[in-house]
Order: sequence, then structure tokens, then C-alpha cells
Amino acid sequence: MLDKHVLKNGMVILADPMETVESAAFGFMLPAGAARLPEGCCGAANIIEDWIFRGASYMDNRALNDALDSLGANRSSAIGATHLSIGAALQAENLAAALELYAKIITQPRLEDEQFAPARQLALDGIAALDDEPRQKVMLKLREQFYPQPLGRSTAGDAVQLKELAAEKTRQLVKEHFNLSEAIFAVAGSYDFDAVCKQLERLFETEPQEQSQPISLGEAGPKYTHIHSDGAQVHIGLMTKTVRPDHEDYYNARMAVSVLGGGMSARLFTEVREKRGLCYAVGASYHGLREAAGIACYAGTEPQKAQQTLDCIIEQFERLGNGVTAEEIARAKVGLESALIMSSESSPSRAGRIAVDYYLLGRVRSLDEIKQKIEHTSRQSVMRFLNDNSFQDYTLVTVGPEKVSIK
Repeated sequence: MLDKHVLKNGMVILADPMETVESAAFGFMLPAGAARLPEGCCGAANIIEDWIFRGASYMDNRALNDALDSLGANRSSAIGATHLSIGAALQAENLAAALELYAKIITQPRLEDEQFAPARQLALDGIAALDDEPRQKVMLKLREQFYPQPLGRSTAGDAVQLKELAAEKTRQLVKEHFNLSEAIFAVAGSYDFDAVCKQLERLFETEPQEQSQPISLGEAGPKYTHIHSDGAQVHIGLMTKTVRPDHEDYYNARMAVSVLGGGMSARLFTEVREKRGLCYAVGASYHGLREAAGIACYAGTEPQKAQQTLDCIIEQFERLGNGVTAEEIARAKVGLESALIMSSESSPSRAGRIAVDYYLLGRVRSLDEIKQKIEHTSRQSVMRFLNDNSFQDYTLVTVGPEKVSIK
């Protein structure tokens, strides 16, 4: 049974009890994601993510990190299109102490000038490392081109803009975007909800802050972008529109994606890799934001096979609308339910899911609801979805020595 409480300033507290664990995982979703930051600040969230942990309140960098380590906090952070998320997993008995520290990190970060340059350099190193991770690089660029700006803005950042970003400007971004009235806190595992709420009221209750303006959407990027690389492979990223997470056909879309590219028995793996030997890796996944969503596909192949690989992938996208089998639907259900069960056994996954659910849907789905929705899909419902949402418009990004084309 989900626990929920809303502070007077609007900050939402969500909690998901897990009776069989002795740990707790928590996270704060702060409205400081890549798309929310102003033009010219692409990557600032990556600096902020590190900078705020380099001292808070009376604690300097060393003291703060020693305090977190003494609690056994397994820290986590993530930057998305709309939010900067920070949190930790630890023994339940240390939850209250960890929340005290995170309150200082969020509301009293020291943001010292001498700690800015190292934080910025780490962000720049992350961008440079993408040259050694072409799969991640192509998918970041794919989302950048697929979504209307600024939703697709790179969550890794832009090196040129990062180098020009100053400490004072970044400090101002923290002040403007760490808006507690729009923050979401989630905890899962073993906890005392009343005690958590009282503590968060003491730590975070403020006067309501002004709500930020809705993200103003611009145009999407070009339909094809090629990034030249002298490597021995071509990395292909392909994306096409589908229904958003709040749509009634969301679960039919997830089933269709699973049939297409959800595992080693899925069509992309079977037809493109196994039968034709065109690539060494291929798969598809659903990617959804509150404003838009897409089905994304990745393939890695040799330059001489790149065009044929792309043609075969598009063929499988389009053939999906010709029919799916009952056996494929059954396998897809098992796969999605297995993933649900495994994630439900992890307190960090549970905490993350309920926070994202609340932001995307305005409510939190129970595990039983998700399972029932998956079970209620059928071959007929998936085919109806595919007939109403045919795949025709693609955004394509390639990284490698050779270009390709969509015929």
C-alpha cells in the first residue's frame, strides 16, 4: 500500500513499504534536468550533480563524504530531460541520518569556487569518454534529434558550453532550479512513514515557491545525422514515434516493442542477427517522456553491412503490422512480468519507479495494476494498436566510417 504526503509548499513525499527487507532506498527528483536549464547551459546539471556533494553547511568536501560513507550509503544520481535525481540505498536504521545530510546538500550546498573547476572537469571527461562508448553516443544523439527541443538536449552535456560556463552562473542555476515546491521525494523498503514525514517537514517545509514555466517545445532535429568516426564498426540508432506513458495503449506499445526487440527470441535479434548475420548487436526499447515518446532501436555492425542492416531493421518494424503470433505475445508477457518482478525486489528500483510514475502520470501505479494491465493485453489488442500506429516516420543517427540512407 503506497504512502503519500504533500508538504505545505507542494513537495510530494511517496513511500512504498517492503516488509521483507531491512534496507531503505530514497531519492529526490529536483526540477533541474537538461531540458529545464536555459540555452547555453547544456551540461550544467552534470556539474551541479557533482558540485553539491563537495561540501554543504558546516561540512567541507572531505567531511561530507566521510559522513555519507560512515552511513554505508550506496549513492546514486541521474540526469534526465526534466529532473536531476539524487539518492542512496542503505540500512534502514541509517535512513534518518542520511536524510539530514541530503537536506544540507539540497538546501545548503557550499558551492565553493575552488570546487567548481574539478566538478566541471569531471563533466567534460564524461563527454570525452563517449568516444569510447559509441553505443551510448549514438543513442544520446538520437534522442537529441528525435525529440522536439529542448526535450532532446543531451544529458551528457555540450563541451563548448561547459567550458564557457562560470561558477556564478551555475550557482544561480542551483538557486533557481532546486525548487522544493516541485520536488518529489520517494522512499522504498523499511521505514516509519510518520517519522519520515515529520523529519522532511522539519527539513524542507518552506513557503511555496513559484512554479516554473512549462517547457516551451521547439522543432525536432534533422531526420538523419551522421557522425564520422574511423572505427571498425557503424553504430546505428533509429527512433520512431509512439504513444506516451499516459496513453491507454501504453501497454500494447510495450508489448509490441518486446515482440520486436525485447530479447534473443525477438524479431530483430532473430531476423537481423541470427538468420542473416548482419550485426553483432541489435535491440529495441521504449523511451517515454511526459510530452512525447518513441521506440528506439540500436544496431552495431560492420561498415559493409550497415545499409543492409538498416534496411532489414526497417523491414521488421513495418512487418510487425502484418501480424504477431499468440506465441510472441505470450513470450512478451513473460518477459515484461519477469522484469517487473525483479525490479519489485529492489528497493532502489521501487523508489525510482514510484517517483517517475508520479511525475509522468500524476499518480503511482501499484505492482498489481501493472501486472493486470500486462495480462489484459492480447494479440488482438496489440494488432489494433499497430494498425492505428503504423511505423512510417524515422529519425536516424549513425556513428562510423560509412553513411547509410533510408529508402
